[in-house]
Amino acid sequence: MLETLVVMMVKIGVVFGVLLLVAAYMTWLERKTIAAIQVRWGPTRVGPFGLLQPIADGIKLFFKEDLMPSQVDRVLFVLAPALSVVPAMIAFAVIPFGGTTTAFGLLSRPVPLQITDIDVGVLYVFGITSLGVYGIFLAGWASNNKYSLLGGLRASAQMISYELSMGLAVVGVLILSSSLRLSEIVRAQEGISWWFGLVPIPKWFVFEQPVGFLIFFVCALAETNRAPFDLPEAETELVAGFHSEYSSMKFAMFFMAEYANMATAAAMATTLFLGGPLGPFGPSPVWFVGKIFVLLFVFIWFRASLPRFRYDQLMTFGWKRLLPLALVNAAGTAILVAVL
Repeated sequence: MLETLVVMMVKIGVVFGVLLLVAAYMTWLERKTIAAIQVRWGPTRVGPFGLLQPIADGIKLFFKEDLMPSQVDRVLFVLAPALSVVPAMIAFAVIPFGGTTTAFGLLSRPVPLQITDIDVGVLYVFGITSLGVYGIFLAGWASNNKYSLLGGLRASAQMISYELSMGLAVVGVLILSSSLRLSEIVRAQEGISWWFGLVPIPKWFVFEQPVGFLIFFVCALAETNRAPFDLPEAETELVAGFHSEYSSMKFAMFFMAEYANMATAAAMATTLFLGGPLGPFGPSPVWFVGKIFVLLFVFIWFRASLPRFRYDQLMTFGWKRLLPLALVNAAGTAILVAVL
């Protein structure tokens, strides 16, 4: 019992610490990547290659004055950043990030590299991540600022529009794996299959559900308010959108939530479509982190390459393009599985 409790606390501490590091160093990676794409240097001053820049930014935000405008709803204004960052952190609790370990023989039995494994892991992640929009909407409402309110309303409409397509994109995976448990979905992708009976490929669901993967990834961009779907904080229209009135650590918490949500979305895409921690030599956190890094790089690449959608285009794309395509993909997968 004591060993189980200690192991659980260690896993929670490791996952929480890594998520905080990812949220911090994604800012460095994004600035460096976009600078390279635009033929600039990016951060170079603080530490070698600017590697200490996220720490310097964190210290700066920690010591900045925490402004609170006189017209805000004080309780909701303070609560909103926490409502954004907490769901982003706890959604990772059911995602498997490796196989099993005995910690070099220190443990009496193998322990799965996953904080907890529940029967409805997919529903848990979708339910928890959808709560993050409440923080954004409350920030817009509590700020008593018309630009902030517009950003909050946009985030709410965007979440409703793309959450539906994202859920339908996963239906094909659930049909193929016959489970809502994330560890079972990963296990269903073990082994090798043959492409047209000639080329060996991993049994990852991305090869059987390429349309589902693309829909899921596009919806993940929209759910995390990333370019080209960053309408809730469109600087050219809304100053800074829902966080216009925020400063200091409250401002930092919104950015922590955004980057933690990006990591969670990439981890879910990896788990559902890319075999999770599975690799050529068995499951390993190294493969898991590597796949997440590739997807996060694509997140950044899209920001550097694509212009922002107009708001009517955003709604049209979600309801008239992605939703019908997701429905066709789910129905086609169900029919093929039933026939074959």
